[in-house]
Amino acid sequence: MTDPTATRAWPHPDVVADLAALRAASPLTHCITNVVVSNVTANVLLATGASPAMVHAPEEAGVLAGVAGGLLINLGTVTAEQGEAARVAVAAANAAGVPWVLDPVAVGPLPWRTALALELLESRPAVIRANPSEVLALDGGAGGRGVDATTGPEAAVEAGRALAARPGAVVAISGPVDHVVTGDDVVTVPGGDELLTRVTGTGCALGALVAAFLAVAPDPARAAVAAHAVMAVAAERASSGSRGPGSFAVGLVDELSRLETTPH
Repeated sequence: MTDPTATRAWPHPDVVADLAALRAASPLTHCITNVVVSNVTANVLLATGASPAMVHAPEEAGVLAGVAGGLLINLGTVTAEQGEAARVAVAAANAAGVPWVLDPVAVGPLPWRTALALELLESRPAVIRANPSEVLALDGGAGGRGVDATTGPEAAVEAGRALAARPGAVVAISGPVDHVVTGDDVVTVPGGDELLTRVTGTGCALGALVAAFLAVAPDPARAAVAAHAVMAVAAERASSGSRGPGSFAVGLVDELSRLETTPH
C-alpha cells in the first residue's frame, strides 16, 4: 500500500477501492463468533456492505464455510461444540480456498482455548487479529487479563513477526495505533477513538470486517489494513457526535454505512 500512514486522512485510494469492491460484492462472511457480540458483528458487517452469517452447528459450519467469501473464527465464548464447528469450518474453508481470520480472544490465561487457538493456528489462517497480549500469548507468552490487553501494540510487533513467519499469516495488532505485521513489513493505521474500548464487541466486529475484506482485497495485508482504516475513520466520526458509549455505538454503525467511496 502506498503511504500507509495516510489512512487517517479519508479517503485513502486503496482503502476506498477495497470498500467499493466490498459493497459491490456484498461477500457472504461466515462468523463463528461469541454470543456477546454476534448482533454487533452482524450490524457492523451489514452497515459496511457485507452479508453476515452466524452458523455454529458443526453439522452445518463446513457447508457454509465452503461457499463463503471469508470466514471468522472468534474464540470469545467458545464451547466444545463451537470448537468442533471451528475445526470443521476451517477444514472446509481451506479445501475451498476461502480465506479465514483467527481471533484468539483471551488466550494465555485460559488453557483450553489457548490449546485450541494453537491447534487452529496450524491450519494457516490468512490473518490473525488480536490485541497485543493475545499475540504475545500465541508466541508463548502469558497473555493478558481475560479479554483485556495488558501491554501496548508496539511491544507485540516482534511476536507478530514471529507468528507471521510460522503460519504465513498477516498479524493485525489492535491498539491506540493498529499495527498490521507481515514477515517483511509493519503498516501502522492511526485513528480510532478511546470509546471503541467502552463498547463491547468492536474488536470482535473488526475481525469480521477483516474476513469480509479478505473476499475482495488483492492480498491479506491490504484486507487487514482496509478493515482497520474503515473502523478507525468511522469511530473518529462517531465520537465527534456522541454523548457517551451508547450513542457512540449507534453512531459507529451509522458512520460505517456513510463512508464515501468516491475519491476526492
